Amino acid sequence: MLSAEDAAARLQDLVAAARRAGADAADAIYHANRSTDVHVRLGRLENIDRSDGEEIGLRVFVGRRSASVSASDLAPARLDALAERAVAMAREAPEDLHAGLAPEDALMRDAAPDLDLHDGVDPEPAELRARALAAEEAARGVAGVSNSEGASASAGSSLVAIATSHGFAGGYRASAHSVSASMLAGEGGAKQRDGAWHWTRHLADLDPAEQIGRLAGERAVARLGAARLPSGAMPVVFDPRVGNSLIGHVLGAISGPAIARRTSFLLEMEGEHVLPRGLSVVDAPHRRRGLRSRPFDGEGLPTAERRIIDDGRLTGWLLDSASARQLGRAPTGHAVRGVGGPPGVGASNVDLLGGTLSRDELLAGITHGFYVTELIGQGVNGVTGDYSRGAGGFLIENGVLTRPVAEVTIAGNLRDMLANLTAADDLEHRYALNVPTLLVEGMTLAGG
Repeated sequence: MLSAEDAAARLQDLVAAARRAGADAADAIYHANRSTDVHVRLGRLENIDRSDGEEIGLRVFVGRRSASVSASDLAPARLDALAERAVAMAREAPEDLHAGLAPEDALMRDAAPDLDLHDGVDPEPAELRARALAAEEAARGVAGVSNSEGASASAGSSLVAIATSHGFAGGYRASAHSVSASMLAGEGGAKQRDGAWHWTRHLADLDPAEQIGRLAGERAVARLGAARLPSGAMPVVFDPRVGNSLIGHVLGAISGPAIARRTSFLLEMEGEHVLPRGLSVVDAPHRRRGLRSRPFDGEGLPTAERRIIDDGRLTGWLLDSASARQLGRAPTGHAVRGVGGPPGVGASNVDLLGGTLSRDELLAGITHGFYVTELIGQGVNGVTGDYSRGAGGFLIENGVLTRPVAEVTIAGNLRDMLANLTAADDLEHRYALNVPTLLVEGMTLAGG
């Protein structure tokens, strides 16, 4: 893996080679990843996976024509040939009126903020094995756990660097540490499965393996005896580990490409209230040690905190340069990119803020409802907002979680669901997309 400085220099050389080959403009991205993953099951080591790779991607423009190529061989002679091939491909590509690099005057010029994304810790496989065994042992020690699907511990680091012919060059490193466990409870046809995991940038922030394992076991046991519910309308409460998907649908609906294609259920809602007043959705790319923190986006534009939804009101779209040109706007620093093609659009660390009730207070007002801890399937229409997904969780009776529930379907429309959302105040920064416990009134539940 190259250093950030060496990677940026290699990319600048590649961009220069593309210009020499006839490109009017070019940008390049380098991505390297090194990781070790140790998996155990029933107290024994199952496998150790070690990956160590690096790739480079080049995008060139000849007029309004463009092409993207990638390679894993970074030898200078190979990169010269890569540049020549990309330019030859671009000359044969169809014209795209919206193609081009990010605006030169908008590129990041200041020093990158210190986001503390890399801790420099590289555990030995023996340490990872011990961590995975500790998680599984704790999980199997929970009364009612009947079998294990295994536990794992991993550690790694990555490097992303970008350079453009407009003069931007930069890179940053990030580390990653995780522990996970998946357990079975019960016997025969009554078996239930659940798990737990935690992923952090710094090892010092990772939950103890024993804590993660116990949670996996307790979650599996809590699902024993799951039954189906009769169909009908009822309030539905989303646990934070699945409720974040609701805001994920919002992020997809406000992406520039979806708006430009007119394929979004929020198409006409810019400046309008999509959540109740008091609730806001914030994108925080500069969070220290954040799982999706980044100093610049996939086109070299600076990133900054933004209220995507402010006091319930949708403030605008998430735009890369191409979708911004289509819509006659400026890019917002939300381009994301792999090595194999043009940028897409994505948010960074996202939080839903503004909940004022405790979780217990939120549940207390529910006489008969459904608490969701698992969502199944992809039954969401991003154009109409129609929502229908399989779900599992627990019955809420008089404000208390009681019987486990499985094999039901919850349905509604995302615009209505968002408008009727109530948020608790139990937000934690545990994922890249974080929400508190969420209540949606009036959803339809189909059971048996």
